[in-house]
Amino acid sequence: MPLSEQEQRLLDEMERNLYHSEADDVTTVGVRRGRANATAIVIASIGLLIGLTLLVLGVVLRQPLVGVAGFVAMFGGAVLVAAPPLRLTVPSRPRDNR
Repeated sequence: MPLSEQEQRLLDEMERNLYHSEADDVTTVGVRRGRANATAIVIASIGLLIGLTLLVLGVVLRQPLVGVAGFVAMFGGAVLVAAPPLRLTVPSRPRDNR
């Protein structure tokens, strides 16, 4: 059964509104935080190395607290690389949406 003119206009209007709101959502979600700068990478690398050293030292010396401290340092370094704080980021280039 075909749509009436009023139903067709309403459907077209709903479709236009959907495309418009979807485009707004895509631009909002597509905003990036930025990429880590050299300082964040160096700090994270040092944290990972210190953490690994403490972890191995804790196992060798059979000191669980030293091993846990090493794990925490390694975890902190990994988190810093994955999601650096805003003050340690460089703005990313805007993407061309063509």
